[in-house]
Amino acid sequence: MPRRRLALWLETALEPSPDPCAPAPDPGDPASSLHALAQALGLSRHWRDVEGRDQTVSDTALARIVTALGYPCDTDQAIARSHARLAIAARSLPAMLVTEVGRLTPLPASLTHARLTSENGEEQDIALEAGVLPAIDTPGYHRVSLYGHELTLAVAPARSPTLADVLPEARQGERLWGPAVQIPALRSARSGPRYGTLADLAEAVELFAARGADALAINPVHALFAGLGAGYSPYSPSSRLHLNTALAAPELAGLPPLDLPDDSEAAFIDWEKALPAQHGALRALFDGLDSATRARIAAKTAGDESLQRQALFDALDTHHRAKGRTRWQDWPAKHRDPHGKGAAHFAETHAEDVAFHVFTQWLTTRGLDAVQARAKAAGMAIGLVGDLAVGVHSAGADAWALQGAMLEGLTIGAPPDPLGPLGQNWTLTGFSPQGLQRTGYAPWIAMLRAALSRTGALRIDHAFGMARLWVIPEGEGPGEGAYLAYPFEDMLRLAVLEAHRAGALLIAENLGTAPFGFLGALEERRLLDMRVLWFERAADEGFIGAGDYPADSVAMTGTHDTATIAGWWRGRDLDWAQDLGRLPEATTRADAEAKRAWDRGLLWACLTHDAAPRPEPCDPAPVLKAALAHIGRSPAGLAIAPLEDILGESEQPNLPGTVTEHPNWRRRLTRPLGEWLEEAPISERIAALDTARKGPADPPSG
Repeated sequence: MPRRRLALWLETALEPSPDPCAPAPDPGDPASSLHALAQALGLSRHWRDVEGRDQTVSDTALARIVTALGYPCDTDQAIARSHARLAIAARSLPAMLVTEVGRLTPLPASLTHARLTSENGEEQDIALEAGVLPAIDTPGYHRVSLYGHELTLAVAPARSPTLADVLPEARQGERLWGPAVQIPALRSARSGPRYGTLADLAEAVELFAARGADALAINPVHALFAGLGAGYSPYSPSSRLHLNTALAAPELAGLPPLDLPDDSEAAFIDWEKALPAQHGALRALFDGLDSATRARIAAKTAGDESLQRQALFDALDTHHRAKGRTRWQDWPAKHRDPHGKGAAHFAETHAEDVAFHVFTQWLTTRGLDAVQARAKAAGMAIGLVGDLAVGVHSAGADAWALQGAMLEGLTIGAPPDPLGPLGQNWTLTGFSPQGLQRTGYAPWIAMLRAALSRTGALRIDHAFGMARLWVIPEGEGPGEGAYLAYPFEDMLRLAVLEAHRAGALLIAENLGTAPFGFLGALEERRLLDMRVLWFERAADEGFIGAGDYPADSVAMTGTHDTATIAGWWRGRDLDWAQDLGRLPEATTRADAEAKRAWDRGLLWACLTHDAAPRPEPCDPAPVLKAALAHIGRSPAGLAIAPLEDILGESEQPNLPGTVTEHPNWRRRLTRPLGEWLEEAPISERIAALDTARKGPADPPSG
């Protein structure tokens, strides 16, 4: 086939889908060329808010975002050049085509054959009919040669693994449950550091497995900034490819535990002191290793370029932070290029520092492997349920190491809506859609593999980000943002393929307004979606019955971002809203209390059908037990209860939209977890959930 015909096909195949809300460009409108450029880049000028109202992005905001994406648009000539660049990029051979088992893959109509090389090295010539690649039955990454052009063909299974795939034959049809825990909040009977580590998590999986749990959901364990006592939110990582070494537990790798002062009486974690102290203790442990141990670790980590790059970043970051440079963008130019001579020279002259950070990653990896092994050995069918954060810190390791594949000059968040009139700016960055396609989705695949490698299931935070993200020019408010489209079908198929290879479940965090077609695509591929008690309401605002939860879902009493059951019943969340001035506009505390009293009645009626008198607001214990039994009776394949609901805590781990106003990610159990679980009311709640899971599911209402 002539190259020109192939290029024309590629240009058509890679053309961004049009914005369905956008009116046709007006040739007489001077802004029309800007609008066309924005649309070609996947930006939506028009969008619909949660109230169903149509909104339009201003031309000023649009121009700033287009420029940040790397396409100048300040003059007509600049826009014309940007269009030309897009056209050239569209004619380039893609690094990867993504398809699905059993699906035909369209190719240029005049192609007559292709050569396919499977992952196991088998080669075959394939005859094409009307330029269509026949359906391929084997999932995986295959090589395809088209008239001398080599590309990767990713073939995804038709669906993600389900519970039927992970359960042994003797347990088919069972409905599982588990707690959700914040690892730093854990406390064990041993005297230890000032927050929970993987050693405490190892104890937790065994404690819950003994009580019937088959899963344990954890907060993200992505790498933070090494030794830094600020920015400790697990959802603001430095890298999603590597691990948070602050969670390392040397004892899980056969090494002595860290020598840290015990802080067993503190109810709040003092991260500013704890993280530097833990980092220093890790360095002391490393410095004391004998040469044989060092050689063994070096041999196990040799050849892992990504790990070496992460360790180099951490060494550079700690080096420059000591000099007041808190962002890699402020480093000397020679260190900003991860592949440059300056970075390589630093690695040579600071080899001991780089080796230390390799060691901490190895240690944390060994610990997480050990926890999952203990979970499985204790009888858990799934074990750990990991959590994949939606973005990374713009000054972090991924933004440094993956330049060109990440958004630059843009942060991600959420648009203004009635629940958040000012919108949200998460001050994170994410992948660039064009960067992903240009690199053959290598960063996306690597991230998925890293997250799936040591867990039995993976929750994808803000899964809508596979289809679109609200992007905001750096330094601007959320109202100056716009939706940027992502290659959703490709990203979803690759997620399913990686889950298939790992034998793990996928859980999509789908709370909020879903893009068109999103939920149907998840359902078709059998991803589990999250069904949180507070948001499962009927048309009359009542709570839906347990039998109305879908089978392919995760039934939950709450998340780290929602009020706990006890806190909601007592009105503790209303206290915070009043104290922080966060009550809805024109709503008094008395109004909020009246609404809550009504909602308590709706919830109690749903949970018990009013079989018992409704408890007073100061008595949440019956509600806790009933709510856990409620999600337990649902047909949902998996039920997850935050540890705070199991223990009856009134305070939630995180209050969205706050930084210092609320003690986010700082609460810690006041006693060892094992002691809590032995208390009669708590053991009765767990038994109620376990019994409900092992009994028949409630039938759908109506």
